[in-house]
Amino acid sequence: MTKYEIMTHLINKKNGYLFTSDVENEGISRTYMARYVRENNLEKVAEGIYVTVETWPDQLYIIQTKNPKVIYSGETALYLNMLLEREYSEIQVSVPNDYNGWRLREKKIKVHKEKDEIYGLGMCEIETNFGNKVRAYNRERSICDLIKRRSQFEVQDYQTAIRTYMRGRDKDLSLLVIYAEKLKIRDEVMKYVEVMV
Repeated sequence: MTKYEIMTHLINKKNGYLFTSDVENEGISRTYMARYVRENNLEKVAEGIYVTVETWPDQLYIIQTKNPKVIYSGETALYLNMLLEREYSEIQVSVPNDYNGWRLREKKIKVHKEKDEIYGLGMCEIETNFGNKVRAYNRERSICDLIKRRSQFEVQDYQTAIRTYMRGRDKDLSLLVIYAEKLKIRDEVMKYVEVMV
């Protein structure tokens, strides 16, 4: 394959995205890549990330690519898990306790720092609306976080998420209770389990 074909292959493989790091891993110089970007009218969406003109930039995918330790949580995870009827009003992420999140906060992203024992609890890969895979908390962890941080959510969103989860066929109540115990909110979670199931 020629360098040109390699970069075209990378774009096809990554859903319309071209990453400088991938190009360099193939032994292609930045100078050659810059020419390819110009000739193909690629748009720069972040440092080291380009998209084709047909590709809608996927903000969640771009953020996670630039910040591999983020896990989408809160309202964002509820949305990705289809537990909200509307799109999230702000992007929320969870990071390890020692993670410096000032760059994320500069971009108006809400950052939750978590202790090692709960960071990553319930993490899964989930598809965005654009078909890209990102890491987010699963349905059970998202419901636990919702109950734990109840005051931070609109009443309607809170009720919708709980109702949608409890009525869903793909819920895992035993996993929900395990997470609730680890997050020290078992009693609060059990109230909903007993009333709604």
